[in-house]
Amino acid sequence: MTEEFDIAIIGGGLAGLSLSIQCANAGYNTILFEKETYPFHKVCGEYISNESLPFLEKIGVPISTWGLPIINELKISSQNGRSYQFSLPLGGFGISRYKLDEYLYRIAKDKGVTFFTGIKVHDLAFKINGFEIKTDNGIYYSRIAAGSFGKKSNLDIHLSRPFAKAKPNALNNFIGVKYHIRYPHPRNQIALHNFDNGYCGIEEIENGDCCLCYLTTAENLRKSGNTIPEMEEQILWKNPFLKDIFNNAEFIYKKPLTISQISFQKKSQIEEHMLCVGDAAGMITPLCGNGMSMALHGSKIAFQNIDYYFKNGQNRSVLESNYELQWKKQFAKRIFAGRTIQRLFGKDYLTNHFLQFMQYFPSLSRKLINTTHGKPF
Repeated sequence: MTEEFDIAIIGGGLAGLSLSIQCANAGYNTILFEKETYPFHKVCGEYISNESLPFLEKIGVPISTWGLPIINELKISSQNGRSYQFSLPLGGFGISRYKLDEYLYRIAKDKGVTFFTGIKVHDLAFKINGFEIKTDNGIYYSRIAAGSFGKKSNLDIHLSRPFAKAKPNALNNFIGVKYHIRYPHPRNQIALHNFDNGYCGIEEIENGDCCLCYLTTAENLRKSGNTIPEMEEQILWKNPFLKDIFNNAEFIYKKPLTISQISFQKKSQIEEHMLCVGDAAGMITPLCGNGMSMALHGSKIAFQNIDYYFKNGQNRSVLESNYELQWKKQFAKRIFAGRTIQRLFGKDYLTNHFLQFMQYFPSLSRKLINTTHGKPF
């Protein structure tokens, strides 16, 4: 195929899809590669803070008409089941990735974005002033490339990104597990239940279902004979809230979705002249509940810089430096705060004392929560 696209996007999650819609709206010839076929489920906490509402409505998602649960309360429990409640000043809503990604995909298709789904990208190379992209079904060319290929990809390894080559450590050896369940959880609340070396979130999404998603270490799984049910019973159930959920919920699908080798290490926003967006650019810890908002906001920052590039002389060094600077200005403090808070979770003594401190000083707790949220964009 010899057609050259203005923009090629590798990965069709929130960041990639929303970026493709913005590019198509501006008249750019856009192609997107996604290894899965829509609609599909993803391991994700499925909570979006309200900072994303204006953006989603602007790109065509009628969130306000869907009757989604409005979440304004945070409940956190320690391993022994002692619980604490906090208000969420900005608040948010629950929605499944299955529903939201599918809707964004339909918008992008209607806008004229070229899609290749069920297709893997094996190689990406920058040549002269554009990109050569090798896939399962041929080679494609683009002037700009954006990588939104998630938490860890074969391209991360191919590009020799440092985090992908690092040995297992305290920031890079996590696993994520997600279920959809039916359980009488308060509609306005997101809860985070701690267990040894991990925490589990639950909130309502559409249709009265709940998302139950937890993060823990690969070591916890290894100690449990590498079986998820055994790990849940031996480790997660020590928290009485989690024991009740797992014993009384109706599980909508029999087996959970899982993902391994999750890394919260620092990532670069530019790789071989490709703009990284979403989790490919940097991940906030799930307990902060803002990975989805960061992906959406990151796509807006990427688009603004791509648009400037095409309209103002196509200076690639300006594009890259401005994008990296703006991304860090918007998200670096959030990610640092998330990493810092995560160190205080999953350890019974530390978690209890930290939560007691937060409870005694509500103004400080609000400030800390706000640190992990952004302003409406």
